[in-house]
Amino acid sequence: MSSLRQDKIQKFEEFVDRRLKPDLVRAIGERDKVFDQQKIFSDLRKNIENLERNSVTNLRTLVNLGSEVYMQAEVPDTQRIFVDVGLGFHVEFTWSEALKFISLREEKLESQIEEYTSLIASIKAQIKLVCEGIRELLQIPEEKTAEGRIF
Repeated sequence: MSSLRQDKIQKFEEFVDRRLKPDLVRAIGERDKVFDQQKIFSDLRKNIENLERNSVTNLRTLVNLGSEVYMQAEVPDTQRIFVDVGLGFHVEFTWSEALKFISLREEKLESQIEEYTSLIASIKAQIKLVCEGIRELLQIPEEKTAEGRIF
């Protein structure tokens, strides 16, 4: 194998290992964070809907103080709630206002998930393309796979 071909193969492999794979891991991690946020808002929406459906005006609950330390709390009026809107800010909402806000946030989060999913697919396609280039440089016959998946 020529030295020039060997150098090209090495550069392609380094590009996959140092750029594409870390980008893929980062994109998957960011999408997972958005999935976590989506779950939090979904749970909040369900809780508010349960409060409305059951006409709950006050309640007793456990509050996590951190490090899995809990204390009992009494909520004398559940008609208004504070929602974390980001950057450490909490806004007081009525149930209907909170549900509208949650709906808007869920739409935005769904859009972010779609963007990350598209990015992930693009990075996987780039990895596959570079690996195909390496295979051609090595003159290895193409393998037949069910889906041609790299990961």
